[in-house]
Amino acid sequence: MNKENNFNKIPELTLLFWVMKICATTLGETGGDLLSMTLNVGYFASTMIFFGFFLVTVFGQLKAKKYIPLLYWSVIVSTSTAGTTMSDFMDRTLGLGYTIGAAILVTALMLILAFWYLSEKSLSVTNIKTFKGELFYWIAILFSNTLGTALGDFLADDSGLGFLGSNLLISSVLILIVLAYYQTKISRIVLFWIAFVLTRPFGATFGDVLTKLPEKGGLDLGTIGASLVFVIILAVLIIYETYWKRKPALEAA
Repeated sequence: MNKENNFNKIPELTLLFWVMKICATTLGETGGDLLSMTLNVGYFASTMIFFGFFLVTVFGQLKAKKYIPLLYWSVIVSTSTAGTTMSDFMDRTLGLGYTIGAAILVTALMLILAFWYLSEKSLSVTNIKTFKGELFYWIAILFSNTLGTALGDFLADDSGLGFLGSNLLISSVLILIVLAYYQTKISRIVLFWIAFVLTRPFGATFGDVLTKLPEKGGLDLGTIGASLVFVIILAVLIIYETYWKRKPALEAA
């Protein structure tokens, strides 16, 4: 199971990657809320549905021999939607609350990263060449997106900042991370995981700003409309990236 893959299947960490990550996680928030609340499917049933979607997409990703934008971002969306309903199920249905839920998820993510490092002697997110390393990568992403949802809910509801205030706070922290990336020698892997976790509540709170009622600090666009907008944006970016990746080969042919 530790056999090296022939190709690195993880996209480059460019600006496009982070834009697509934010779109995918925002879609995960609006899509998760659409199924669990708007369509009244419930948190547990929605979690089972989205977790099944995650298993299907991640199986395809693990079997793939190269980076396929549509497949990779389908897994990211599936971890975001599953993360949304998993977090809501823990915090609301089980009654753990946002603080305890976030603490449990932080601990789980730290343990996953620790086991990953002990097993692979690396936490690289740009050059994953073993099956085990990729498996740890996707488990960590699933838990980081679930944690991001809980953190976003904590900031928006329990902290008193509201959706817009939380979004502004997270945006400010993300700017500091960008500055740290260019101006300091802090581990790039550490900065990646902090940014990866925080882009989830950024997307979640941004999704809430779009979908929630005005009295709750939102724009009341609805989960259906907001989800459709981000499906279209993400689809356009995936098409662009797919063509962009193939362009050198097409020109050389």
